[in-house]
Amino acid sequence: MPPGGVTLRPMQRADRAEALDVWTISWAAAYPAIDFATRRAWMENRLDELEAAGAQVRIALDGTSIAGLVTVDPATGYLDQLVVATTHQRKGIAAILLEDAKRISPRSITLHVNQDNARAIAFYRKHGFVVSSETVNERSGAPTYAMRWVA
Repeated sequence: MPPGGVTLRPMQRADRAEALDVWTISWAAAYPAIDFATRRAWMENRLDELEAAGAQVRIALDGTSIAGLVTVDPATGYLDQLVVATTHQRKGIAAILLEDAKRISPRSITLHVNQDNARAIAFYRKHGFVVSSETVNERSGAPTYAMRWVA
């Protein structure tokens, strides 16, 4: 069991609604000008796509509530989502989830992060990621960084 009484496990179908709530609320808190409630259906479809492609969707539980989730494809090392419930932020949950992703993809992990998300960029840098290129989010047009961690 990870530190702090948090348990990790694969997301199950019964977890989906709560996991989507965590995703929606967390992103809305980070970007209040964007209506993430309208993007919830997109995320639900995205989870289906990720799972169909072989990605693992893992959740962190604090008791019985979902504290966060991470998606990582063990074949490619691509981390598509890492979110922590607003009530659990700054408690080490993101680090626990990232370590789980590194266990699933032990050689390397790549991801994209919005260039204006300084908190996330600092978090990834703290955990050994470096910026590998500048990119643009295909959906929003927002500038992003491609970041990479190598064991």
